[in-house]
Amino acid sequence: MSDPILWTPWRMPYLRGEDRQHYDGCLFCVKATTDDLAGEHIVARSEHVYVTLNRYPYNNGHLLIVPYAHVASVESLPVEALTDLMLTLNRALAALRQIYRPDGFNVGANIGPGSGAGIAEHFHLHVVPRWQADTNFMTVAGGMRMIPDLLDSTWQQLRDAWEPAE
Repeated sequence: MSDPILWTPWRMPYLRGEDRQHYDGCLFCVKATTDDLAGEHIVARSEHVYVTLNRYPYNNGHLLIVPYAHVASVESLPVEALTDLMLTLNRALAALRQIYRPDGFNVGANIGPGSGAGIAEHFHLHVVPRWQADTNFMTVAGGMRMIPDLLDSTWQQLRDAWEPAE
């Protein structure tokens, strides 16, 4: 019996680096100015930051909070942007709790290339909902993560949860 195969062809552009080629310049700066909220999975915008889905999520609802300022590290942000970042984080946590009822969250940033940052030139904050059993056999035995919902569906649910608070 051969090992089971889980096909994920949607990841190939990411592995080849092709997913950023349609952006002219910094991915996060370009996304900040888009009018295509659904296509770019922009959940919300505020004065200094915006919220978008991670295109390659660790779990359902994996959000990125991205400052409009193109800075490589959080200490380069002015106090107004830092305040907006934290207030937006609170709104993100509330929306994710409403939709997914997670058992917890991982919130963090990879600052600099040595940290494993995929886009080290533009600081961003990850918000990852977590559940007691989200490390299942696929992750342990197969070395892969299973995401049970489509990004478009996740985006719509988050937009709906976010809108009433705006």
